[in-house]
Amino acid sequence: MSQEELFHARSWLFAPGDSERKMDKATAGNADIVIFDLEDAVAEAEKPKARELIPAFLNAQGDDRSRLWVRINPLQGPHALTDLAAVMPGRPGGIMLPKSQGPADVETLDHYLSALEVANSIEPGSTRVIALVTETAEGMFTTGQYAGSPRLVALSWGAEDLADAVGASENRNPDGSYGFTYELARSLCLLGSAAAGIAAVETIHGDFRDLDGLRERAIRVRKAGFRGMLAIHPAQVDVINEAFSPSEEELAEARAIVDLFAANPGAGTIGYNGAMLDRPHLARAQALLKLAGQA
Repeated sequence: MSQEELFHARSWLFAPGDSERKMDKATAGNADIVIFDLEDAVAEAEKPKARELIPAFLNAQGDDRSRLWVRINPLQGPHALTDLAAVMPGRPGGIMLPKSQGPADVETLDHYLSALEVANSIEPGSTRVIALVTETAEGMFTTGQYAGSPRLVALSWGAEDLADAVGASENRNPDGSYGFTYELARSLCLLGSAAAGIAAVETIHGDFRDLDGLRERAIRVRKAGFRGMLAIHPAQVDVINEAFSPSEEELAEARAIVDLFAANPGAGTIGYNGAMLDRPHLARAQALLKLAGQA
C-alpha cells in the first residue's frame, strides 16, 4: 500500500461498550472513527452486558457502519473469541486488536474474522483492523514485522499497559514528558507503520480537560508522521480533527513547492525561500496535499 492509499482517519474515539448513552453520544459526534470498547473501559463483570449492548446498538444504526469499530480483549486472554462472536453480527467497520505481540496475532484475528464474516453474510475481508503494538514487552520487538498483515490499516501504541508489563511505577519524566522507553514505543510504532505502508495513530492524551496540551501534542506528532490520534472524551475530537488537518499556510507552501517542481521538471534541487529543496521535499508536499484531500 502506497502512502497515497493510507487509511485516513484523524480522530479515534473510545466509548465504553457497557453504556448505551456513551456509545450514542460518541456516534453522534464528529469522530472519524468510534471504537466501542470491550477491554479496559469495561469491568470484568460487565463484559457480558457489553457483548449484548454493542451488537444491538450497531444493528440500530444505518447500513454504513464503516466508522463504528470495536476493541476486543487480547487474544492471549479468555475473552477475544467470545467478543468477536458476539459483535460480528452487528457488522462493525473494524476491530481494534489490543496487546498485539506480532503479525501472528493479526493473522489469527484474520482467521477468526474470515469465518465470522461468512457466518454473518458479511463481505469477506471487509472488516478492517488496527493493532495496538507496544502494550507488551514482546510486542516492542515485532513492530517492524507487520508488512503484508491481512486487514491491517493502522498501528497505534500504548504507554500505560507497557509500564505495567515492565514493572514501572511511572512512565513520565518530571516535566510530564514520556520517559525514554515510552518515546521509543512511539517511534517504533511510527517506523513500523511506515515499514508496513499503513497509518500510524498516536496514543491517548489522558487529561481530557487539557485541550491546549492536546492541540500542541497532536500538531507535533502529525508533523512527525502520525495520521491520527486516539481520544478518550468527545471534547477531544474537534481539537484532534483540526490538528490533523493541515493549516492554510502549510497547504499554500505545499502547493507552491509542487508548482515550482512542475515548472522545473528536470531540476533535482530548487531554491525556495532561501533554502534548497530536493525531491523528498516534493514528496512531502504532495503527501500533505493528499492528506488534505487537495491533491
